[in-house]
Amino acid sequence: MPNALFRTKKISTILSEAGDGTHDTGNLTRVLTMRDLTFFGIAAILGAGSFSSLGAAVFDGGPGVVFLFVICGIACGFTALCYSEFASRIPVAGSAYTYAYASFGELFAWIIGWALIMEYSIGNIYVAYSWSDYFTSLMHKLDIHIPEYLSCSYLEAKKNLSEKIPNSELLRAWNTAPVFGGLRIILDIPALVINILITYLVYRGIKESRNFSNAMVILKLFAVLMVILVGGYLIFSRGLSFNWLPANAAGEHLFMPNGFSGVMSAVSGVFFAYIGFDAVSVLAEESKNPQRDLPRGMILSLIICTVVYILLSLVLTGAVAYSNFAGVGDPLAFIFEEQNLNIGWMQFLVAICAVVAMTSVLLVFQMGQPRIWMGMSRDGLLPPVFQHIHSRFKTPSFATILTGTVVGVPIIFTDKTFVLDFTSIATLFAFVLVCGGVLLIPPKQKEKGKFHLPYINGQYIFPLIIAGAIIIISIFAKSYFHDMFNFDFSANSDYAEGRVSFMDVATPQISLIIFWFLAIALSVMAFLKKYSLIPLMGLITCLYLLTGMTKSNWAWFIGWLILGLIIYFLYGYRNSALAKKSVLKTSG
Repeated sequence: MPNALFRTKKISTILSEAGDGTHDTGNLTRVLTMRDLTFFGIAAILGAGSFSSLGAAVFDGGPGVVFLFVICGIACGFTALCYSEFASRIPVAGSAYTYAYASFGELFAWIIGWALIMEYSIGNIYVAYSWSDYFTSLMHKLDIHIPEYLSCSYLEAKKNLSEKIPNSELLRAWNTAPVFGGLRIILDIPALVINILITYLVYRGIKESRNFSNAMVILKLFAVLMVILVGGYLIFSRGLSFNWLPANAAGEHLFMPNGFSGVMSAVSGVFFAYIGFDAVSVLAEESKNPQRDLPRGMILSLIICTVVYILLSLVLTGAVAYSNFAGVGDPLAFIFEEQNLNIGWMQFLVAICAVVAMTSVLLVFQMGQPRIWMGMSRDGLLPPVFQHIHSRFKTPSFATILTGTVVGVPIIFTDKTFVLDFTSIATLFAFVLVCGGVLLIPPKQKEKGKFHLPYINGQYIFPLIIAGAIIIISIFAKSYFHDMFNFDFSANSDYAEGRVSFMDVATPQISLIIFWFLAIALSVMAFLKKYSLIPLMGLITCLYLLTGMTKSNWAWFIGWLILGLIIYFLYGYRNSALAKKSVLKTSG
């Protein structure tokens, strides 16, 4: 049984089942160019992260949150190169799931496929909520009022009652909601409606989705550019640059007022802004020249969006004091409100473009999940109905409808905070396995017109990087490693007064201990195996970002994985295509 769990799928087999990336297989339609793929990447990356979760990230990290965007950008850059290597070798639908199957084996492939449901489907719930917030705000500016109890989630309204300073709109939703059978009728109608419309559009076909996405990306980039230019000009013309050095609790004016730990606490919100770039790899079977265009589309969209996020963070923290972003769900519009920069027309423009921006994110994510399920179904890990292609629209019809259902139903009973944390950790986990997978696949010969990941021998460089990091930290942060192993939290007021548990406080330290253990182990492996430096750097940076996850993040993620493993052993393990081939060989 252990060998069966880690049976890998040959790349040649994967290509023969879905086409070689050059010829039409009669399944999905190849219509996407490099420009289309780049636009899809921008559509996925530049959306809810910039228009919504960026506010919470700025509040946690202050102006210094730009460092986290740089770290995430670097981590995703290395990861994008690893994705590109896989995409050039395996230009089929399935993304990290397919790549894991070819490198780690079936069990890890299932785990990745299951984790990606959290990225695409559950992540889209957060985007739908954010879309609803901006849409409701835009309608209000047009004197069209949607009742509060029909524009927020039940759980969000209920949790708001326990807050020290309740949100007035959520409180009004709870107090004014009609009651039926003792239950308040509170649900987010705009979020549900946009999910239905996006599902229909994705169901109709890739050409319609492509054209719609490209148009929205152009409008979105224009709006973001306007925020950067207008906001940046006003920061300097009004002398607001002092906001970049706010005072901390001790009265010191620092770029990182909450320290680097405060910056790292924003990792869920910041990383959520990046999770969409791998959605490009899911579109491999619909790309005209995937070996050339997929890598270029991923890397180009990532570079563009990283620069944009850094500039946006600087504009936001310069225009308004970072501490004012507490609970702000529309940060780009917020800085132009009357009490801040007071530019009414910009506030209205951002509200319109935010609706457009997050519509494009919904579109790309809703396209990604059905294609992952289709790849899993081809391998026998899911029932055959998941790979059914519509005869007219040439889309995975059943998987698309199910994706819409998986996104739509939880909208009724979840809230934004839960979904945001749930999504980021799963994506980071997938990135770790993609980077690790590149280390395990055999080298290939360079082929003209195809992406080739440069080999840089990490035998000495990577161990020196890790050793250098340990030495630098020991010199400039002398208590770092001592504090990491110190589990005496008596000085922590929240722990002493029982507001948080031991594991709430200890989880970051435990994560760091595991990280440094893995860093040293990877250094030894790099020295012995002469591993390539680029995937090693992608692996170590993504592992470091995982140290910013909380106890709650890990608890939900582990619970989700256990549920997935139960489903795998009940269905996927017995129905795996590789398992059936093995039985045929044995009987033959």
